[in-house]
Amino acid sequence: MSTEIGPASPPSSQADTPAEPPETVADDGMEIIARTQGQLIRRRFFRHRAALLGMISLGAVIVLAYSSIGFGPFDGWWDKDYESTADIIDSGRPTLGADGIFSLGEQPFGQDNVGKDYFALVMRGTQQSLVVAFLIGIVATVTGTLVGAAAGFYRGWVEGVLMRITDMMISIPTLIFAAVLAAIAGRSGIIVLGISLGLVTWTGLARLVRGEFLALREKEFVEAARAIGTSPWRIIYKHILPNTVGVIIVTATLAIASGILLETALSFLGLGVQPPDVSLGSLVSQYQTAMVSRPWLFWWPGVFVVIIALSVNFIGDGLRDAFDPRQTRVRD
Repeated sequence: MSTEIGPASPPSSQADTPAEPPETVADDGMEIIARTQGQLIRRRFFRHRAALLGMISLGAVIVLAYSSIGFGPFDGWWDKDYESTADIIDSGRPTLGADGIFSLGEQPFGQDNVGKDYFALVMRGTQQSLVVAFLIGIVATVTGTLVGAAAGFYRGWVEGVLMRITDMMISIPTLIFAAVLAAIAGRSGIIVLGISLGLVTWTGLARLVRGEFLALREKEFVEAARAIGTSPWRIIYKHILPNTVGVIIVTATLAIASGILLETALSFLGLGVQPPDVSLGSLVSQYQTAMVSRPWLFWWPGVFVVIIALSVNFIGDGLRDAFDPRQTRVRD
């Protein structure tokens, strides 16, 4: 039987007893392994089966999307371009190999209405949706952390102004606010679109970070830092922010998952990624009427949306459990 504890000083060695490794202490048949906080977090995360499955699935989607059709100056291993058209074969149905499975040498996802290779289109849509989702997560995390940290630490009029702005943004439905910005920024490219959407999805994180800062700013170690003349910025950066990193990281992963769904919803409404480029949401929107006659045109991008959203959510669940200070042992 074994249990794990956080950092601890090794026991003093006795003259008649051989010294034990500093990380292990035997006590009444129980093996106690001292680990650092970082080791405990990593161990808990990698024992979380759903989180591992999510990480593997998301990694596989990213590798498949970027290695198949390439990106920027890099070429992929798939020899068909997502913009090129060809003669429609067998009504554009997915072609099967001789062994009865999809053959990557033919048309594994079929063809669209004008003869474009649908595998290349879905991979391009996955690339665009991933970029927008990660931009939303990064921008929302940075903005929410800065606003919440300033409001929670400085209090007074700074907190009043920032929280009233936050409350005002929360009172407006996110989809409506995002739709207005997407309509303005959608034709400026996915970078501008992702940043714009990130600027309307930070409010939840800001309130969480503010609550953490309000609790931590009254702790003894912060009072001690103030007493020796430490600057407010150094107190925030060196003493309080590291203690909120768990909340920030977990919320960031959930923001990415929400971002992929928000981008899909806006593209479905025609307000996201604009033609001639594509995203998973725009493909779902474009071929929603083909669910009966040509269902593969609707289901393939939908499946990738679900895989990405579930994978990121599973990773977020694993990170939440890993950073939870009430966790005393890893999962079996």
